[in-house]
Amino acid sequence: MSILSEAFGDGSIIIKESVADRDEAISIAGECLVVSRKAKPEYIESMLAAVEKFGPYIVIAPGIALAHGKPGDEVLATGLSLLMIREPIEFKHSENDPVQLVFGLAATDHDSHIEVMAELASFLSDSNRINSVLTCSNIEQIRALLA
Repeated sequence: MSILSEAFGDGSIIIKESVADRDEAISIAGECLVVSRKAKPEYIESMLAAVEKFGPYIVIAPGIALAHGKPGDEVLATGLSLLMIREPIEFKHSENDPVQLVFGLAATDHDSHIEVMAELASFLSDSNRINSVLTCSNIEQIRALLA
């Protein structure tokens, strides 16, 4: 099992037809971190506050956002979550909107997530993998791609 696939705990991946807006998407990605025991519910507020303060910098590539908050007591373990949205939404990013994949990141400190992020970056650099994720009809198919 890869570091990347291990970062996605049980309950950390969800597929939705649609969400209302950016805040709901971030909240759902955060809830997946809570369900998978990577973060406490309070961490979701940290994720939302970061985007409120700094803007849509979390939209890291066309169609892909990486939502996160500050490392702290609200983080239980380093991990990832994924919300796939069938109907893309606007994050108000000037170049990379609309977004369909919202990854959530929980990091216990400023260094513990480096290996996970390196594997995620490698995964996301392959457009065929991204397209494969977007065509998945269930969570098990997504997990297989991440393995």
